[in-house]
Formats: sequence, C-alpha cells, structure tokens
Amino acid sequence: MSAQYPSMTNATLNVLNRTTVVMVHTSHSGNIGSAARAMKTMGLHHLVLVQPKLFPSEEARTLSSGAADILERAVVVDTLEEAVADCDFVVGASARSRNLPWPLVNPREMAEQVLALPASAKVALVVGRERSGLTNEELARCHVHVNIPANPDYSSLNVASAVQVLCYELRMSAIAAQNEDKPACGVEWDQPLAKGNQLESLFDHWEKVLVDIDFLDPNNPRHLMSKLRRFVLRALPDEVEANILRGMLSHIDKKLRRN
Repeated sequence: MSAQYPSMTNATLNVLNRTTVVMVHTSHSGNIGSAARAMKTMGLHHLVLVQPKLFPSEEARTLSSGAADILERAVVVDTLEEAVADCDFVVGASARSRNLPWPLVNPREMAEQVLALPASAKVALVVGRERSGLTNEELARCHVHVNIPANPDYSSLNVASAVQVLCYELRMSAIAAQNEDKPACGVEWDQPLAKGNQLESLFDHWEKVLVDIDFLDPNNPRHLMSKLRRFVLRALPDEVEANILRGMLSHIDKKLRRN
C-alpha cells in the first residue's frame, strides 16, 4: 500500500514552481516527452529546450502520456546561456569527471541545497545530450554539478530517467521539510541573487580587463577564467555584490583609458 502524503502547502509548491528543467541538444524527441511526463508526476511544469533535433513531434506527445500541456508551454532557445539567463541557481547533471574539480553533489544533496535558497530564487536543472552529456563549457555555467550514483558496471542512465530522479528528490525533500514543519526555503537574503545573464556579463567584463592589464594571455588562458567562475559561482553572489564587482572593473577600465 502506498504512503499517503498530505497536500503540499503553497510554500512547498513554490519550490517546484520556481524550478525549470533544461534539456540541451536532445536528439530523440521521445526523451523530451518522457521527461515531460517525469516532470508532471513530480509537480514540475517548466521545460526549456536548447536546440532539440526535432520538436514539436508526435513521438514526444505520445510518450508524454498526458503531459502534453508541459510540451505546449515548453520554450525553445538557441543556447544554454539563454536558457538560464533569468535563473539564480543552475545545477548541471554530469556523469564524468573533470580536470578542474567543481562542487559535486548527489540528487538528494542537490535538493537540500535548492531548499536552502531564498524563496524567490529561480532554479535550473540542466541535463545534456544523450550520448555525451554537457560540455565542459556548459558545465562551467553551473553553480554545482549533480551526479546520480548509478551502478558503476552499468551507469548509462536515460536522460528522461535522470530527469525523473532529480525531480523526485526535489519533491521528496520539499515534502520532508513540510512534514517536519521546516520552511521550504532558506534564510531570506537582503537582495535577490545574481541571475545568469548578470553573471555572464560580469565574467565577460572580467576577462576583458584581465587581458587589458596583461594578467591573462588570451593565447594561453589555461584555467584562469574557469577558476574565477568556480570561485564566484560557489559564493552565490547577490545582485548588489555582482554590481560591486562590475563597478570595480569599470573603474579599472577608466584608469586604463586615462593612461
């Protein structure tokens, strides 16, 4: 007999409503439909597709099994940067190790981190291509990476199944917080968190200034900008803090022009 959970409160539903699933370069349209079904069963409704090979499609609608409304509202964009431009916290699903370590969590830890964010924070759960996942450049746009601890002897997980696991853990953590009478969000911050597009502008500006002052060699950048990204994303800056950094860079620009 299945367990009976109480109705979800508005605060708990808010956690799900402010979370978007982003699918990058999906090759098989059926996976989009299956992911939409997985999302709806867990109470998530926002889907963004980055350059899907075929969408919309009848196969996607068929495999959505009643979640066609999510497909109809799905947004199609050209780049991951567009997909997460208005997001405050980006989670990238990754099954591979990287030369540059990045904050890595399992799905349950990911869900706990999402619940610790301010109630207004918009979250993106990003999954990559069926064969190769997310690129290093795409993963570098994520605050944390989430790895599903599958059987090491057979760790190939269908992308829609990965979406199901991530959405399930987020829902269960929200329910657990509700049942324990805990707030379904972290401490309210005095300013909104910096969004993806704001941080990208910061990184672009930072890179330009570092090149201008001969600190960064564009022909041999090594891991400098990746490490700066990791540092800033790990700090989870708010809009004012990001603007302070931009202001400092602008002041350096002015000094350089005077000289």
